[in-house]
Amino acid sequence: MAKKIVEKMIDAPAQALEMGINQGQKVAIGVKNAPAQAYEMSKAGGQKIVDNMPDNAKKSYKKARDYWYLLGPGLTTGASDDDPSGIATYSQTGAQYGYSLIWLAFFTMPLMAVVQEMCARIGLVTGRGLAGNIKRHFPKSILYTCTLLLFAANTFNIGADIGAMAQGVQLLLPKVGFTYIVVGFTIFIVLLQIFTPYVKYAKYLKWLALVLFAYIISAFLSKPDWGEVLRNSVVPHIQFNKNQLLLICAILGTTISPYLFFWQTSQEVENEVAEGQTTLKQRMGTDKKQIKRMRIDVWSGMILSNIVMFFIIAACAGTLFAHGITNITSASQAAEALRPLAGNATYYLFAFGIVGMGLLAIPVLAGSSSYAITESLGKKQGLNHKLSQAHTFYGVIIISMLVGLGMNFIGLNPIKALIYSAVANGIVAPVILIIIMLLASDKKIMGEWKNKKPAMIIGWGTTGLMMIAGFAAIYAIFPQ
Repeated sequence: MAKKIVEKMIDAPAQALEMGINQGQKVAIGVKNAPAQAYEMSKAGGQKIVDNMPDNAKKSYKKARDYWYLLGPGLTTGASDDDPSGIATYSQTGAQYGYSLIWLAFFTMPLMAVVQEMCARIGLVTGRGLAGNIKRHFPKSILYTCTLLLFAANTFNIGADIGAMAQGVQLLLPKVGFTYIVVGFTIFIVLLQIFTPYVKYAKYLKWLALVLFAYIISAFLSKPDWGEVLRNSVVPHIQFNKNQLLLICAILGTTISPYLFFWQTSQEVENEVAEGQTTLKQRMGTDKKQIKRMRIDVWSGMILSNIVMFFIIAACAGTLFAHGITNITSASQAAEALRPLAGNATYYLFAFGIVGMGLLAIPVLAGSSSYAITESLGKKQGLNHKLSQAHTFYGVIIISMLVGLGMNFIGLNPIKALIYSAVANGIVAPVILIIIMLLASDKKIMGEWKNKKPAMIIGWGTTGLMMIAGFAAIYAIFPQ
């Protein structure tokens, strides 16, 4: 009885939206057609340029194009990791501790990539999302606990990211009201997720990942001390105090995040459905070619994500920390503080990055919660479905977005919201990591694609590290 009541409450927003679908589709068609029309125009112009290239240039272009087409869920997942929450955390790291923690960008890269590869493998081999596999192989109490913790952390993160995006827009357009921006972004993201077919939506997210290069460029413009950057990249520095422990846990929590686990697994399944493998039987199993493609995709996304972390820390360390500006309260404040020190170009690139990465990350946050909850309840899930076919799936997305929006009207402190949401992920992650390790190492589930020894070592090491980080966060947050 209670389960039916909960399901009805979740379905209600999607059903209410469907009642006004005719009017909503008119708006949504305009939203989704504009990028497609612009893309087609640029594609036609780009082909003319390619036709006039020398043969060597054409070969290089073809290699780059083939590599780009190979990328998919891994790139999107890695890029979404650098959401406004991550940007704020990395900015705070550089401003407060200079270059001393920049080594974490290289340290977390293989940990993150190995875990995400496991998640992708689970999706490819089983044909199910992560929640579906937890439901099949673990007690319901574990499933519901993980799902509720994920939903809470993600919704909190969504609220913080929407607010950070609004502040980013105000850096570029100061006269636009905060309320109009957060409401506008919420409506836009919800409509895009509901009314855009998965194949097109995946392409939009993929192109948004290129926004990350704004931070790489801004770092070079800020002119950090590259000698110090290099030295601190290879020599770890840790001060065993509460503030730094909290920040290290926040970095681990924002790079090895539970929402990325669920999203990665489900997107591999979505891709197979988009290719015509609509039944579980068709999706089960994989081959060497598919695994190779997945690995290139996943490692490319994770490397890009950590490179961006590296450059954000470098930019803030070389400017803010060097000039005694150590207390950053938001990603937008980091941009403002950089402006007089690194110039207008860095300021605008930083602000543009906040908005662009919010547009990429928020749908991933809302989507991962929705995949987890709908699989837990045994309901239809996936962006491949229309609104009328998946009320629960889209209902969770709408609820997540509305609750996140509401958080911006109750005095949410941006830096506390962003840092503590990352810490919350760091606390939740060990539980889900243990489950991922057990699933990915089980020969009955994974067959020949179960974890090999290197993945076992790195995976369990990462799990242990996240446990330590979780306890450290609790120690740092609560007074002794």
